[in-house]
Amino acid sequence: MSKPIVAIIGRQNVGKSTLLNRLAGKRISIVEDLPGTTRDRLFTDVSWNDRSFTLIDTGGLELGMDSEIDRGVKAQITEAMEEADAIIFMVNVQEGIMPADAEIADLVRRLKKPTLLVANKGDNDKLESDAVEFYQLGLGDPFVISAYHGRSTAELIEKIISMLPEAQPEADEADLMKIAIVGKPNVGKSMLLNAILGKERVIVSDVPGTTRDAIDTELVFMDKKVLLIDTAGIRKRGQIETGIEQYSVIRSMRAIDRCDVALLVLDATEMFSAQDTHIAGYIQQAVKGIVIIVNKWDLVKGEDQVLWAENTRKQFKFMAYAPVMFLSAKFGRGVNEVMPQAYKVYQERTKQIPAAELKGVIRDAIASHNMPRKGKMMLSVSGVTQTDINPPTFTFKVNNTKLVHFSFKRFLENRLRDSFGFTGTPLKIEFKAGNEK
Repeated sequence: MSKPIVAIIGRQNVGKSTLLNRLAGKRISIVEDLPGTTRDRLFTDVSWNDRSFTLIDTGGLELGMDSEIDRGVKAQITEAMEEADAIIFMVNVQEGIMPADAEIADLVRRLKKPTLLVANKGDNDKLESDAVEFYQLGLGDPFVISAYHGRSTAELIEKIISMLPEAQPEADEADLMKIAIVGKPNVGKSMLLNAILGKERVIVSDVPGTTRDAIDTELVFMDKKVLLIDTAGIRKRGQIETGIEQYSVIRSMRAIDRCDVALLVLDATEMFSAQDTHIAGYIQQAVKGIVIIVNKWDLVKGEDQVLWAENTRKQFKFMAYAPVMFLSAKFGRGVNEVMPQAYKVYQERTKQIPAAELKGVIRDAIASHNMPRKGKMMLSVSGVTQTDINPPTFTFKVNNTKLVHFSFKRFLENRLRDSFGFTGTPLKIEFKAGNEK
């Protein structure tokens, strides 16, 4: 299913990032040390009452010295709005209408997209009543919230969902193994695609960001139809300077959402960056398969190769299940192993474990483990079922879900991996109380 995209727009310091993190907090029930969950997040998936959407912070708009919105930033926000399915236009109720608010409102009205005017920092009833000023923007009733304090944010999610189109299944891709090639600009994604296909399919250039859109290529591998998705590079927020690059970031996230397996391409000539880890975090949070590919390996010599291999494992220790490949797309070295590895990960994602074998492994694991306790209550597990594939999903019946600690969840995942593999894919592990359906 393709998730609708909602873009948060507005000038700087109106609280867009605070809202993004507030709504993300409603989705994340257990806070773990995962990449992509920091304050500077750019994207988050929000789930509410069986509906999901991707929320995007587009960055702030400011007036330039000539009292006009900077052209590059204006182009960025326009492209993001055009790609989104709905728009949240945020203003600051404590500051009232600013000149930049009026200019952004003009942009929004011309697009004629579903838009919700959100007046943030309405921390009390008086400030909420002050929001009537924003009727002047011509975008309907201002919806007053306090993102920082969580005031009216639940109602806001319901309002957003009411504006969204129904998610449609991508039936034409149902029988395909979908592989997305992702990574920062200029790491060699397009060259890797060309090397896999053995021919020129997309333009290859040394200029970062040459690939503007996600480009699909179909092929057959091991009698299986495959869709290869070559995406534009994902840049960290401070480097997304033009509309076309912001647009490409959104396309890249859509590609990750669509794929079964993501090939995360790194550049062996550059040090690891936080953005490399963030992209991996996006893939993990989307519960997609992953193969980490270190490209330009021909430029790394001797002891540096050993150091690189060690550091790669340290950098991505949060996804120790991910296979790592070292290759040179330019010279074709190691490229012939990419599709077999991606196919193996796909097979792991679609593996169904026999029920009796699964129950036996979990029974033995629990018998050897000190179960979590809270006071006099001890967690007990009465059953386990594999409830889905792609991604592999396991549902455990327990006496009380509040007794489940993240370390116990990790213990179960490790046992499942030790017994059944699941190379290259995250697992979805869910807990339900015995009386839940």
